[in-house]
Amino acid sequence: MTVYETLREVRQRRGAGFLVLLDPDRLETERLANLGEQCAQSDVDALLVGSSLLLSLRFQEVLEKIKERVELPLIIFPGNMAQISRHADAILYLSLISGRASQHLIEQQVRAAPLIKEIGIEPISTGYLLVDSGRLTSVQYMSDSLPIPRDKPDIAKAHALAAQYLGMKLLFMDAGSGAVQTVPKEMIQAVDAYVSLPLVVGGGIREPRVAEEKVRAGADFVVVGNAFEVKGSPGRLKEFAAAIHNR
Repeated sequence: MTVYETLREVRQRRGAGFLVLLDPDRLETERLANLGEQCAQSDVDALLVGSSLLLSLRFQEVLEKIKERVELPLIIFPGNMAQISRHADAILYLSLISGRASQHLIEQQVRAAPLIKEIGIEPISTGYLLVDSGRLTSVQYMSDSLPIPRDKPDIAKAHALAAQYLGMKLLFMDAGSGAVQTVPKEMIQAVDAYVSLPLVVGGGIREPRVAEEKVRAGADFVVVGNAFEVKGSPGRLKEFAAAIHNR
């Protein structure tokens, strides 16, 4: 079974999936591996690994260490071309469809495609929508893109439908790491009702009740990252898992 098929099975069986983002720029390798182990013991469905910037050469080391100790699907959430590795199971093959810069729409993808094929990991074609979060986030700054306004669900709907018509497999609506405000539930509801793509929602989700709100609005997968960098524990992870899986 492919990673994408596994994710779809999780969505069908559990109502929604719980994904944890591990950022190599924020924690040391051993702490990331330990957090990955905690996730495996706490009903997390898959791990994402990636960073908007990448400040060190530890990316390969981090993935290899996590892969040695954790059997969960390990998926790269790439911020740039440096974030490709044979130690992962899959990579979100992102196109920043809410932006207009060619390098994030197609240029980076063209450069990455032969490398992904060469190392043999699974690409999961993903339409990436950046949503305004109330502050300038790392991904917004690094991508030099204008996020979708929070009060414009029709703009999000049009972009989501374009992703579906282009044949993408996932839609990722992201407020960005460290977001002050999460993706609005009204926007999630509007997009969920408009397209049939599995919907991933992330950015600024720090409490289980907020994660549950996103699922009830229509999110098929919820991504949480920063919330566990300081307070990572099996107990807290399980609280999020229960909230997300209780659709």
